[in-house]
Amino acid sequence: MSGMQTAPYQDFAREKIGFEFKNIQLLITALTHRSYVNEHKKSVNEHNERLEFLGDAVLELVVTDFLFNNYSEQEGILTSWRAALVRTESIGAAGVELGYEPLVRMSRGEKHGSDRARQQILANAFEAVIGAIYLERGYDDAAKFIQKHINSKLDSILETGSWRDAKSHLQELSQRIDNQTPQYRVIEEIGPDHDKMFTLGVYVGNNLMGQGSGPSKQIAQQQAAQAALEEYAKRGN
Repeated sequence: MSGMQTAPYQDFAREKIGFEFKNIQLLITALTHRSYVNEHKKSVNEHNERLEFLGDAVLELVVTDFLFNNYSEQEGILTSWRAALVRTESIGAAGVELGYEPLVRMSRGEKHGSDRARQQILANAFEAVIGAIYLERGYDDAAKFIQKHINSKLDSILETGSWRDAKSHLQELSQRIDNQTPQYRVIEEIGPDHDKMFTLGVYVGNNLMGQGSGPSKQIAQQQAAQAALEEYAKRGN
């Protein structure tokens, strides 16, 4: 790639990551989805899955180290906290905050895919970026990046209770506060059978407390339960 083509990646690295890459191709590869390689086989031959594999391992180690050295809870609790920090939604949201989506190279089809598919691509790219930082600057700089964009979110996760299974937490809360068991109802189903999207509502009594969408009813239920928990939190519960 020419200097003009790589400039946006270097600008992003300098402004959002905090340093310029000596090997900017590492960052470009981290933001290259497999589908883009399939469309540009003559000019591009490397996508981000190997860097994602590396970054995933670094991410888990850094988060584990952070939790182990800062909290005294039992292993089961720490495992749940770690899962909440590194799940697709969390790292996808971190990618959105960083703003690298316009730099992600993907196929035309993927660009117009579902929100869930795009979130997965952004999450995978985040892990790949960690892998690129690790190769470019080493463990300490990768850990600083993870601390800033992932570990720093733990307080809000603990405050909202989102580290817990949302459906179980909601059931405990609704039974304690309203003496009611949540009920999940399908509001909408769209798309063909192989690519269906479900929207479900969760009701406590006759009150719609939250809605969620996903490629399966189970995912939509979890999203709806999380929305209901946030609604209870707004009410001071």
